[in-house]
Amino acid sequence: MSGRLMSRRVVVTGLGAVSPCGSDARSTWSSMVEGRSGVGPITAFPCEDWPVRIAGEVKDFDADQLIGRREARRMDRFTQFAVVAAEEAVAHAGLDLEQVDRDRVAVYIGTGIGGIQETLSGYDGLKEHGPKGVSAFFVPRLLTNLAGGTVALRLGARGPNLCVSTACATGTHSIGEAWRCIRDGSADVAVTGGAEACVVPVGIAGFSVIKALSTRNDAPETASRPFDADRDGFVLGEGAGILVLETLEHAQARGAEILAEVLGYGLSCDAHHLTAPGGGGAERCMEMALRSAGRLPTDVGYLNAHGTSTLQNDLSETQAIHAVFGDHARKLMVSSTKSVTGHLLGAAGGIEALAVVNALHQGLVPPTATWKIRDPACDLDYVPGEARSVPIQVALSNSFGFGGTNASLLFGRISE
Repeated sequence: MSGRLMSRRVVVTGLGAVSPCGSDARSTWSSMVEGRSGVGPITAFPCEDWPVRIAGEVKDFDADQLIGRREARRMDRFTQFAVVAAEEAVAHAGLDLEQVDRDRVAVYIGTGIGGIQETLSGYDGLKEHGPKGVSAFFVPRLLTNLAGGTVALRLGARGPNLCVSTACATGTHSIGEAWRCIRDGSADVAVTGGAEACVVPVGIAGFSVIKALSTRNDAPETASRPFDADRDGFVLGEGAGILVLETLEHAQARGAEILAEVLGYGLSCDAHHLTAPGGGGAERCMEMALRSAGRLPTDVGYLNAHGTSTLQNDLSETQAIHAVFGDHARKLMVSSTKSVTGHLLGAAGGIEALAVVNALHQGLVPPTATWKIRDPACDLDYVPGEARSVPIQVALSNSFGFGGTNASLLFGRISE
């Protein structure tokens, strides 16, 4: 690979979000900083006698108004989220697609589960009416790559288009692969992140039966308690988090505001267990991200943790942070914004990258809002309760998924 391609710096210029905390990036970030939870009782379907009756639902989302009724009906809910967040990110970036080479605009948007509601609806239609009961939009709504395909169609983006599906690491892997695409010269701009819409009966039931979800139905706003001694599982959420990436030169040439720089990326597999963390993959992943950026552990001031609020994940991630950062782990600010958003699965990495970029750009570290009781085995600074106004230069974002898949992104304040 040529030195010229390896030297391409990649920056973040736009942010978009749909989340339980708000239907845009600004309100999502405000809720993270202020510790306002988006978790509440499930309204999408009746579940009064279920063991889990809470989730991080996207509220007041009118796809017909935001996208147009004719177009919205062709999309599953996860694609609708991706489209709205992507178009917000492009607008936030001030990117005039009429003025750029669309052959060099990439779209890397992934999902962990994809059109699960469409799968269920299609099967119900087939059972009741036979083949004629299946919608003509069944396949386009169902396919995991149709979020990215639909965004590309609406934007006219003709560059590389890739759908990553790596469970809860999806959003972070998508951004990392888009970073590599631009760094290596295959595109100048990328619209990238993750989307998910699995707050449906079988989604809640599936995670509930493996005892992964919190059962604090009477206290939904504090049910997600990452790193807290009283944590009892994660809260399922939905939404999308999308970033606009571009080369530093491309951003500067058009006078864009640069929010942060993507410095490095790591990915690994535990090869340990289908669902449980372990095997050293998290450590290798963080080390790879640092190494790819030529940075030391002591350079990192803030880490947005995967921090799901499950007993094993939070313990394992804490141990991995100690292993990678050594004595510096005690000085590192570590927080989980899942304390207010819940766990958005394939969209989590996109939403959390948004949090890291804003933390760097604004010098404001979001808290682990619900943390109250120290677990002796989880002994780091989890930024409890309130945000901190602290200038930071380098920050890391972690995402770990079922199948032992891991992803870490290293971001930094822009420097010439």
